[in-house]
Order: sequence, then C-alpha cells, then structure tokens
Amino acid sequence: MIKAIFLDWFNTLARYEPPHYEIHRRACQHFSIEVSPEKIMRGVLLADRYFFEENTLSPVEKRSHEEKAEVYIRYEDIALTEAGIDVPQELALKIMKKANQLFEGMTFTLFDDVLPTLKTLKERNFILGMITNLSMDMNPICRELGLETYLDFVVSSGQVGADKPEPAIFLAALERAGVNASQSIHVGDQYKLDVVGARGVGINPILIDRYNLYTEVSDCPRIRSLTELAQYL
Repeated sequence: MIKAIFLDWFNTLARYEPPHYEIHRRACQHFSIEVSPEKIMRGVLLADRYFFEENTLSPVEKRSHEEKAEVYIRYEDIALTEAGIDVPQELALKIMKKANQLFEGMTFTLFDDVLPTLKTLKERNFILGMITNLSMDMNPICRELGLETYLDFVVSSGQVGADKPEPAIFLAALERAGVNASQSIHVGDQYKLDVVGARGVGINPILIDRYNLYTEVSDCPRIRSLTELAQYL
C-alpha cells in the first residue's frame, strides 16, 4: 500500500516564469533570428536534459572553468541545433550571454494541475514531500505559491549534502515520511535523476513527461500530467 508520495520541483510542480525557452526565443530575436516557440521549446528542454544528466556525472559548478565552459557551450549548441538554428559558435555564445541576462529576475509558477492534485492527495491522507536538487531554502517559495498547505516536508540537496540520483537524498525523504521504500512513490521529470535514483533505493518511480521527451521509456509508468497520478495509487 502506498503511503507517501514524493515530488520533484522543476518541470514537475513548477516552471520558470517566463518559461526558459521563451527567454531563449527573445535572445535569438535580439540578434534578428526568428524561431517558432515550439522549436525553441524542444531545443531548450533537450538541452536541459543534457545538463541535468551531465550534472549526475559530477556537479558542473564544481568543475574547472574550462570544463564548465565546455558544458555550457554544449548546452547552447543542443538548444539551437534542435531548434533548427545554425549559427557560428561566436554568435551562439552571444545568444547564450543575452539569454543569461534576460534570465535574471525570473520567478517560478506552478503548473495548473499541481494544487488540485495535491489537494486531492491530501484529502486521501497521503504523506506528501518534495525532493529537489535546489540548494536554496524552498520554504518561502512554497509559502508564496500555496504549497505549504499540502507538503509535509521538503528535502533539498542543500540540507542533505547530496543531489539526486544519489541514495542519500531519497533516504532522507523516506526518513522524514517514516515509511518503507516500497510504500512510497517518487514523481519526477528526469529519467536518470528521478527514476534511476528512486529505484536505486527501492522507491516506486513515476516519470512525468509533460513535453513528451521520453517516448522511449517503457520500464516505469510515464504520465503527461499530475492528474494521471491517481491511477497508480
């Protein structure tokens, strides 16, 4: 019997406002490059996937200056190439710099299905927790967005000193929930971080694939919105 549900933060509960891909589209427009929202969205989401998976190998921010630069250049190359934009590396770097400038001051917003789903889960007496690789204090953000009412706890990499997919952050969530791994579900949008990490400690994983990026995944439930979660409980 499932007693606890753990949820990832980015692209599971929340996204940037304005969306990260919209910032990239505006950066391209700054250099007179027009690209459709759909194409740049897919490019940036695939670049995000690359970055998160690269970070599982070793934290990017702890690498040398040259190694970090290589990762960020590769990120921009994926974002632009997948969006059908072929530009010299010099211009790609200018687009990346402009996007970083526009990125400053961005806020988070919840997906429309989040609060209704959490309300329903809470009414069914599930223990609800968030597991995030963000190191910041999430309590003010949760309070501002209305999550504080529903979440029993937040486990962050900053608190634990470990990132997903490392076992420590998932084990910390199990300890906070007071349940066995087999009695819990973890919902997240990154296969290597969320699915592989949760499964590694015996937690039942569910991949939320809001943007249909993981069509090849068949070894765990794959949902497109949180409203589909109920069928697995």
